[in-house]
Amino acid sequence: MKAQRSALANGSRVALTTLGCKVNAYESAIIAQRLGADHWTRVGERECADLYVINSCTVTAEADRQTRQAVRRALRLNPAARVVVTGCYAQNDPQACADIPGVSLVVGNEQKLSIPGLICDLPVPSGRPAPVRLGQSVDVPIQLLNGYHDRSRALVQVQQGCDQSCTFCVIHRARGASRSLAVDAVVRQVRRFIAQGYREIVVCGIDLGSYGQERGGPAVSLAALLAYIANLPGDFRIRLSSLDPVHLDDQLLEVLASSPRFCPYLHLSIQCGSTLILKRMGRRYDAALVRERVVQARGRIPGLILGGDIMVGFPTESAEDFAQTLRLIDELDIIYPHVFTYSARPGTPAARISRQVPKNVRRERAAILRQTGQQLRTRALESQLWQEAEILVEQVNPGGSAAYHGRLANYMPVWLSTPPAGAGCFQAAQIVGRQGDTLVARALGRE
Repeated sequence: MKAQRSALANGSRVALTTLGCKVNAYESAIIAQRLGADHWTRVGERECADLYVINSCTVTAEADRQTRQAVRRALRLNPAARVVVTGCYAQNDPQACADIPGVSLVVGNEQKLSIPGLICDLPVPSGRPAPVRLGQSVDVPIQLLNGYHDRSRALVQVQQGCDQSCTFCVIHRARGASRSLAVDAVVRQVRRFIAQGYREIVVCGIDLGSYGQERGGPAVSLAALLAYIANLPGDFRIRLSSLDPVHLDDQLLEVLASSPRFCPYLHLSIQCGSTLILKRMGRRYDAALVRERVVQARGRIPGLILGGDIMVGFPTESAEDFAQTLRLIDELDIIYPHVFTYSARPGTPAARISRQVPKNVRRERAAILRQTGQQLRTRALESQLWQEAEILVEQVNPGGSAAYHGRLANYMPVWLSTPPAGAGCFQAAQIVGRQGDTLVARALGRE
């Protein structure tokens, strides 16, 4: 018996859910761009749609759970909808994604940007596992993007894949080898966004600091690329996505310190404060190097604010190992720690270690780290009170209290209590208060 075919047509409603990293967000924007070219109408991920595309992450078991949750939410909104799961979870465990009730199609990373051409004849879910389209590799081609429909800042992907083999991670299997977008293509993308009025360029990649390494030579490096971008004409600032501490070298610091266009904010993939655990993770640095690089960065970049990826509960992590991580976060003043508990990824060396940390201990340690981060963040936010600063206004929602939202160059979020010039603009303001983790500011020259 033939499966019933889809009645989806151009003009139907589509909702996209993006989980995980900024690269996923960039790729979702390309998918949306191509669907828009086919006259699909985009709606919010919590709205009723005819098609839901879920761009998944698989860094942790929690990320896998969020994909399943997104499928269930989509079908609650519209039980007759088609649901496509793509991304790293779909690539690494396609059968698990195909077995999720209600999924219509599973698409691997290589073909994720071709989803608009794969959905024209989707079968109605029949209770059997969904069909899978994986392709011949895991490579996602880096494509140029026309723009974003709901952003004041623009993501620019310059690098894809990862050559590292951290013992806990499966992303190198899902994304393939490191490869870089040519400098001239990056520059074309940045020029396009500047011309469109974007005031912040966020340079991102899976392993950003490895940009250009497969091409060889110092002329093709992240530092050289950033130096070129910083000299482009226009009114904009530059922010970096996550960096491995080993890549925060003298050459890169020199570039970041040389131009006021670079935001005084860095997010570092620190992972742990114990050198022993870092070695077992297969990381390329020890805790001493992290300290050294951060001290150097603070000495070169005034007002530098730090975020960081921090893992708790890696196998064999002792109370002393955890205490070292806690001390490192406090010592380095990591005010935006992205804390996540270790979860065994199938097929990884870490998953085979017999001395796994109990789940309740992992949760307790994660809570302690988050509390420490909150204390550091509160102190840092209060240090901004009564200072004048420039805010990039990201949202303008007239009619509400504190309806104007933006960010300082150091990444701190701000509510504006007085109307700014408009969304997507730089606005001079004075910080006058704090509401939780958000600063409150008064726009200068707008009363």
